Amino acid sequence: MEKFRTLLESTFKLRDIEGQDKVTDIRKAVRSHVKPGTKLHIASSYYYPNAIINEIVRQFIGKNPNFVLITKGINLNTINLIATGLVERVITTFHGNVYPVPRPNPAIQRAYKKDRVKIEEWSLYSFTQRLMAGALGLGFMPTNSIVGSSMAEENQASFKLIDSPFEDKGKTAVVKSIIPDISILHGWASDPAGNTIILPPYGTLPWGCMGSRGGVLVTAERLVSTDFIREYSHFVLLPAHFVKSVSLVPFGAHPHGMSNLGIEEFENYEQDYEFIEDFQKSTQEYETHEEWIKQWILNCETQEDYLQKLGHQRLLFLKGKAHRDAWIHELRSLENEVSSEITYNPIEMMTVMASRKIKERVIHKGYDVILSGAGTANLAAWLGYYQLKEEGYHVSLAAEMGFLGYAPRPVDPFIFSFKNLPSCKMLTDVVNVLGIFIGGNNNKAIGSLGAGQIDKYGNINSTKLPHSLYLTGSGGSNDVASTAQEILVVIEQSSDRLVEKVPYITCPGHRVKTLITTLGVFEKLGDDQEFTLTQYFPHGGVSSAQEAIEKLRDKCGWHLKITKNIDEVTPPTRKELEILRLFDPKRYFLGPHPDPASQYTPHSTDSQKTDAQR
Repeated sequence: MEKFRTLLESTFKLRDIEGQDKVTDIRKAVRSHVKPGTKLHIASSYYYPNAIINEIVRQFIGKNPNFVLITKGINLNTINLIATGLVERVITTFHGNVYPVPRPNPAIQRAYKKDRVKIEEWSLYSFTQRLMAGALGLGFMPTNSIVGSSMAEENQASFKLIDSPFEDKGKTAVVKSIIPDISILHGWASDPAGNTIILPPYGTLPWGCMGSRGGVLVTAERLVSTDFIREYSHFVLLPAHFVKSVSLVPFGAHPHGMSNLGIEEFENYEQDYEFIEDFQKSTQEYETHEEWIKQWILNCETQEDYLQKLGHQRLLFLKGKAHRDAWIHELRSLENEVSSEITYNPIEMMTVMASRKIKERVIHKGYDVILSGAGTANLAAWLGYYQLKEEGYHVSLAAEMGFLGYAPRPVDPFIFSFKNLPSCKMLTDVVNVLGIFIGGNNNKAIGSLGAGQIDKYGNINSTKLPHSLYLTGSGGSNDVASTAQEILVVIEQSSDRLVEKVPYITCPGHRVKTLITTLGVFEKLGDDQEFTLTQYFPHGGVSSAQEAIEKLRDKCGWHLKITKNIDEVTPPTRKELEILRLFDPKRYFLGPHPDPASQYTPHSTDSQKTDAQR
């Protein structure tokens, strides 16, 4: 070895720091690389690059840069880009509030109604495939999503049905590639050259970053050595040659959180739910939202100012809340709010019944995976999972951003709760979850979805209503409804939500087999493509089965078909209600505590059948 000592030292030794130094502050990064008219891609996994989004607002507010925004979802800080008039057009899959309840956001509604922004709608998987095609240098990508939806009709310039080059395949749907001008991304750590560590779940990463013409502006919680990068190279999702700049930005995802599963030495932090709710309240009116932007963005010239305004105690609290067992302590503080009363409200009845149907279908069909949308559809899937587990059936819960095989923890009903991450058996990305586990060749999956509206054929509208009212968009719901073996829908019943024909098809209804509402159960029987009422719920305010079914008729927007053997649903058990309430102790989705005086006493099965056959 002495013979080659000099050569080994000069040629083969690995250096602590390697590559071009691209470290700069986010002000300079934005000023150097983000220009008016930019096709700006906001790359996100489980969180958004919120600090650099704020910096873009500071630098461009009042300048009408006419950005084209490319992002899987418009929420939180991305809403501010639209509200401040910086965005001309958005290519996205979701536009609204996510937490605590998915719902339309007033700031987006105002911008859309005033024609200040155009919104191009896609499903989460088809959106990801468009980015993937761009990164792979392909003009288009085949897809199983959005066929038969209104999105396919609206996006004919970027969506086509073509003859398959292989005779046995018939028609094939394809989506056109997206190539951004620049991407922005927040990661856990980067070396000075830009090799960036991102911990799973990965969401839509890394496709848009690797396809961007102008590369990626990276912000990171930590700057590390190249030696550190080598040690954790299995978590490097973005190599340095795609990166234009690197900026050290602690808490750069706030008010989103950062999970440290995989590298425990990183100090993780939780989502700041209180901050999120305060922001969403501010968007109710133009003036209050304008004041919020002034207070939290324009008056905070740097990220350091922003963190100082948040306060040291708040940041410490978010770090402590991110501990994997923090939910236990949180539950102790909420324990007295969780009722054990056997009385229940219509939403609880609906959710319990949906969980029973999920359990029934999994056992009957042998499904391996349950994927749910947000809200009560999610709570039903969670309750169904534990009911199946109790009876010895092994099924995996999945969430579209990359969760698989998790066991939902109490306290937090948010579909992407940090509290569920440590229980996952696999943390992955959108392509695996929606493309393979739900839509792949070997999929055996059932989907549990919510809806803004549904019609008698099971077509779902979660995107927009007449008179320029936007809902929230598809997210992954179209991908699930297009490819899962079977779909169950959960929705509060009213005549403006159960409609004869939806005005916009977010999800075609051919795979929707069951509809659970706050009043009853609808199913597609045999080969019938329309729903039939098969069960109705016991509830307050009625004295007979006949009266219950009349109430159902009044709140159904289509001619009600009723099975000859209709039954009244068995009320929830105490155990079902307790598990359900532990998931949502603050009752974001379950609604007000039930009034014992409003409970309905079930009548005999014989009288039900007689009254129903009119």
